[in-house]
Amino acid sequence: MKNQYVLRISDFRNFILSRLCAAIAFNMLNTIVGWQVYELTKDYFSLGKIGLSVIIPFTIVSLFSGYVAEVVDRRRIIRICVAALALCMLGFYLLNTVYIDVLKTQGVGLIYALMFCTGIIRGFLSPAQSAFIAQLTPREHYAQASTWSTIVWHTSAVGGPAVAGLMYAWVGAPATYLTMFLLEIISFSFLFFVEKKPLPSINQGESIGKRLSEGLKFVFGHQIILGSITLDMFSVLFGGAVAMLPAFADEVLNQGPQGLGFLRAAPAVGALLMGFYMTQHPPVVNAGKKLLWTVAGFGLCTIVFALSNNFYLSMLALAGTGAFDNVSMVIRGTIMQLYTPDDMRGRVSAVNGIFIGTSNELGEFESGLAARLMRLVPSVIFGGCMTLVTVGLTARLAPKLRNLSLENEK
Repeated sequence: MKNQYVLRISDFRNFILSRLCAAIAFNMLNTIVGWQVYELTKDYFSLGKIGLSVIIPFTIVSLFSGYVAEVVDRRRIIRICVAALALCMLGFYLLNTVYIDVLKTQGVGLIYALMFCTGIIRGFLSPAQSAFIAQLTPREHYAQASTWSTIVWHTSAVGGPAVAGLMYAWVGAPATYLTMFLLEIISFSFLFFVEKKPLPSINQGESIGKRLSEGLKFVFGHQIILGSITLDMFSVLFGGAVAMLPAFADEVLNQGPQGLGFLRAAPAVGALLMGFYMTQHPPVVNAGKKLLWTVAGFGLCTIVFALSNNFYLSMLALAGTGAFDNVSMVIRGTIMQLYTPDDMRGRVSAVNGIFIGTSNELGEFESGLAARLMRLVPSVIFGGCMTLVTVGLTARLAPKLRNLSLENEK
C-alpha cells in the first residue's frame, strides 16, 4: 500500500507540472491574441469574437468528448491534445514570421481560425483532465487536490500574462509564440512520467446517445451540482472584465502591452494568495454560503474595477476578483468530485466544461457586444450588477446549495 500511495503522489505531481506548463502557455496566448486583435482592429467587438471563436467548437464537441473520456485511455487523450495545442502554438509562430504578409492582408481571420482549432482541442482535453485527476487522488483529499489544482492554474495566470506582455513589448510576437510552443512540448514530456490508470467499468451495451442523455439528466437533476455550475456560469458570463482589458489598458489607464500583462496577471495574484490560505483552511464548513458570498464579492470587485481610473486600484480590484473566484472554484471542484459517480465523470465533466466554457468564452463575446452598445465602462458596471442579481436568484432557487456543508463528506 505504501508504494502505491507514493506512486499516486508522483503521478499527481507530474500531472500537475504538465498542467502548469500548458496553462502558462494558454494564458500567454490569451494575452497576446487579445492585444494583437485590438492592435489590428481597435474594435471592442473584435475582442469579443475571440471568445466566440473558441466556445462554438468547444461546445459542439464537449458532450461527445465526455463520452470518449469514459471509454478511451484518458492519459492518451491528454497527450494527443497537448501535442495538438503545441502545433497550434507553432501555427501562431509561423503566422507571425513566414506568413506575416498573409496576416497583414487577411486581418484577424486567421487568428480566429487558429483559436477555433484550440477550442476543438480544449473540448476534448477538459473532460479527460477532470476525470483523470480524480483517479490520481484519494477521495478524502479531493478538497486539497482541488485547491492545489487551482493554485497551479492561477500561478500560470500570474506568470503567463506578465511574461507575455513583457516579451511582446521587448522581443516581439514571434519569440513569444515560440516560447508557448516550447512550454507545450515540456508539458507533453511530463505526461510520460504519469502511469496509465484503468477506466471505470461501464455497461458496454448502452448506446452513445443513451449515455449522453444520462449524463445530462444527472446534472440537471442534482440541485447542488446544477446550482454551483449555473452560479459560476452566469456570474462570469456577465461579470468578467478580462476580455476588455486591452481596451481598459489602452483607453482608460493609458498603459501599453506591459500594463496589460500586469492587469491580466492581477486576478491570478489574488487567487494564488487565497489558494495558499485555503491549503490550510479548506472552505468546507458552510461551503454553500461561502460560495454565494464569494461570487457576490467577485461582482463588487468588478464594479470597483470599472469605476477606477487609477492603475494600482484597478490591479487591486482585479486581484479581489481572482481571490473570490478561487474560493468558488475550489468549492465547485470539490462538489463535482464528491457527488459524481466514477462511471459518469467524463460526461459530467463535459457538461461542467460546457457551462464553464460558456461563462468564459461566451462571456468575452457578451463583453464585447455590451461594450459596443453601452460603451466600455458602463458595460462592465452592468456586468457586475448582474452578477449580484445572479447570486440572489441562486440563493433563493437552490436551498440545498445554500445550506451545503462539506466537512462530513468523504
